[in-house]
Amino acid sequence: MDRIFRRFGLSGKSFIPMLIGSGCSVPGIMASRTIENQRDRRMTIITTSFIPCGAKLPIIALIAGTVLGGAWWVGPLCYFIGIAAVVVSGIILKKTRWFAGDPAPFVMELPAYHLPSLQGVLRSTWERGFSFIKRAGTVILLSSIVIWFLKSYGWVDGQFAAVEDMDHSVLAAMGNVVAPLFAPLGFGTWQNTVATVLGLVAKEEVVNVFGVLYGVGEGALDLVEEGTFDKLAPIAMNFTSLAAISFLTFNLLCAPCFAAIGAIKREMNNWRWTAFAVGYQTVFAYVISFIIYQLGMMATSGFQPMHLLPLALLAGLLYLVFSPNPNERTLKPQAAQKGIPMADILIGGLVLLAAFLAAGKIIKDKRAGRSACAGCSGCAHQRSCPGSQGQPHVNQ
Repeated sequence: MDRIFRRFGLSGKSFIPMLIGSGCSVPGIMASRTIENQRDRRMTIITTSFIPCGAKLPIIALIAGTVLGGAWWVGPLCYFIGIAAVVVSGIILKKTRWFAGDPAPFVMELPAYHLPSLQGVLRSTWERGFSFIKRAGTVILLSSIVIWFLKSYGWVDGQFAAVEDMDHSVLAAMGNVVAPLFAPLGFGTWQNTVATVLGLVAKEEVVNVFGVLYGVGEGALDLVEEGTFDKLAPIAMNFTSLAAISFLTFNLLCAPCFAAIGAIKREMNNWRWTAFAVGYQTVFAYVISFIIYQLGMMATSGFQPMHLLPLALLAGLLYLVFSPNPNERTLKPQAAQKGIPMADILIGGLVLLAAFLAAGKIIKDKRAGRSACAGCSGCAHQRSCPGSQGQPHVNQ
């Protein structure tokens, strides 16, 4: 993997933290300690949480099962988005002066492996199990109590009291303040905003928060794990397919949970770098979700002047990825000429735009109950198709 990772500005040692991060970002971030080079270690810490961890799987299952009709491609798409985010971020960050330089050579010393003792296995299992129980019994339980209180109380006739309608609750008031920030991403309701923000407590809490806010109940996560998505229909009613993909993308790429942020702080050992990591992840997630939703709307509803901004952001992103590395220009004047020409960047952008437009045309046809028809030749409906009498074909 070292050859592949070095092409994207990362060290081959970054593979192990990202592999571990697919289970949980916290040990994945901690595994970056094996990387000696400080630049490579910081890049690995910043990009590891882009890989979907186990806590994000309930969100993927919720969106796929309730909004997208159990589509099989949602899970692979999420992992593809995570890997693409790692690649793009590695290329972009390597072109900044903070991460400039070649990745460190891949040299890994293997320790002497021994069969673990039963006492060591039990002690390690107890420590990790108790750590999870402690976290579940404090942070997650406390957040559930806070959510319940904020959604149950508000101001009624100038007095702070219990409310029957959650739209008048304190939680709704707080969500409505932040909701306009997410409106360009397609999920600008206060319920979706609150679920996204509280996902910082623990990513699986997004599902439970949805269950509480949409009246499904506090066992929404259990329903997702059981696969009984029909009881989660109230959640699906507040999303379009495009908005659901945008919501999923943002929650996959944005800042991780508080436990992972704490791990970033411990490994970075610097609040400024921690703030940079969290800020970069959140801004990157916002830009990608914004491009997906707005270009999807352009493909399905036609071009509007407001779509110039996502097109400009997409062009800027392609430029950052494919432009020559300015740091190589000072270190290696000859290598600066090896950057990808601007014509290739424009062609790549046009291909992506054409793909969006083609996808939008297909979605439009499906919504209208039509599909592409190539004529009666070889068609299963050839005998009964009225197209031979000059009328519309069966598939039109």
